[in-house]
Amino acid sequence: MTAKKTPAAVSSKTTKTTRTTKASSKKSAAVVTESKSGAVAVPDGAERIGTYHSAVKWLLELTDVERQRVVRYDENGDFKLDRMRALLAALGDPQDQFRAVHVAGTNGKGSTIAMMSAMLRKCGYGVGEFSSPHLVDMRERVSINGQRITKNDFTESMKTIARAAVQIGEQPTFFEAITAIAFMHFAAQAVDIAIIEVGLGGRLDSTNVIMPVLSVITEIQLDHTRILGETIEKIAAEKAGIIKPGVPVITREQHPDADRILREKAEELGTTIRVVNKEIEFSNRFCSTVELGPHNRVCLYTETSRLEHLPVPLPGEHQAFNCGIALAAVDHLKSIGFECPESVVTEGLEETEIPGRMQLVWERPRILVDGAHNPDALTALMRCVGAHVPYDSMVCIFGCAADKDIDSLLDRVSLGADKVIFTKSSRNTRAAEPEDLRRRFMERSGKMCQTSPTVKDALELAARAVSREDLICVTGSFYLVGETMKYLETLKKQRQDAGIAVG
Repeated sequence: MTAKKTPAAVSSKTTKTTRTTKASSKKSAAVVTESKSGAVAVPDGAERIGTYHSAVKWLLELTDVERQRVVRYDENGDFKLDRMRALLAALGDPQDQFRAVHVAGTNGKGSTIAMMSAMLRKCGYGVGEFSSPHLVDMRERVSINGQRITKNDFTESMKTIARAAVQIGEQPTFFEAITAIAFMHFAAQAVDIAIIEVGLGGRLDSTNVIMPVLSVITEIQLDHTRILGETIEKIAAEKAGIIKPGVPVITREQHPDADRILREKAEELGTTIRVVNKEIEFSNRFCSTVELGPHNRVCLYTETSRLEHLPVPLPGEHQAFNCGIALAAVDHLKSIGFECPESVVTEGLEETEIPGRMQLVWERPRILVDGAHNPDALTALMRCVGAHVPYDSMVCIFGCAADKDIDSLLDRVSLGADKVIFTKSSRNTRAAEPEDLRRRFMERSGKMCQTSPTVKDALELAARAVSREDLICVTGSFYLVGETMKYLETLKKQRQDAGIAVG
């Protein structure tokens, strides 16, 4: 099958596909609500879902591994692919109705996906994106060409899933349900390609029911060790679980143990694995220009592409390899029929944006947010801030999950922060207590630090402590970043309504 271009915006399909979705919903309802006696009874879940608010409420009541302190990581526990397959079968197997790129890894998934998506959209394709976690709005997780799923489509999909759960006799988890919503949306809107991000690990992740045209694995490092394993080899084995027979794999240079695991898995399944800077010729260099300031430039050469001296659109040395993976992935899509002229790819790359990563969200005082939540990501953040953001002093607002490698995270925070305020997000039930973080930080660094009970209080405390040339950096958790952004959006609106200048 050749790639189908979408010259018009995705919205041009909306009228047609909305009718299809409603028809599918009615068909599903007819199947799952018929009782043995022939009478029709509306299932409890679907009965409760009438508005977007009620759909989100029902979804949040499902088992949410992202918020649990204790997780059963096995095929019979919270990660049950048979349950996901049964749910999708009841929904008509939407995951088989579009082509997909599957993306796993510890660090760099979001950035790699953002760059891939920007390039493909610029080439005229309808691109679905499924990512996690969200920062402010649940619907951020499911988008097409940068547009979130509508509240109505989200609600109708959730209602259909609630009915399907009755049919299979088992409730999905939170992540299974939101994954199913994404698959339904991408199928209904007939996207040309969907980029699907793994939620956790890979082998048992609910996204691992798709048969993609390409598997992508970004940097593998230690994270979620209590669930995935405490060594690089064990974590790499979980990430390698997305590798499938006959589906090519693109990855980057990895830790030797991770590289060995990935190659062994690919060989076992009889598929090819290509590594950026090994099988795929790649180079990068740091430079500075008047127009772009300090940034990285990359070159990538394949049988079909010669991409030279492209500026990496996202700051930080670590983004060079993410960019290389994204370029290699788009190049592979060219080999299977996608039309991606190099000049258009370059233009698309330049338009990449990704919220919650090295993002300046407030000017006075300057507030920068980044969702770095493991030691390697936090190291990259501190280096990136030092190289790209001039400041006199940095106050870091920090919070993280209790199951992280806290001491290593605190050591990284002390690399760049002059003062630290520890807090926690109200959304994160697994959050470490601020007082515990303060105590451990003092034992390790002796730097100035204090605690604050809420994100709002922490921001107000930091604002009082900085001058015009200083920087406030919020990091450690996407939950923390999301709550910060939501509070600042509310504050901005309040000030605008009151006619007060916004920072």
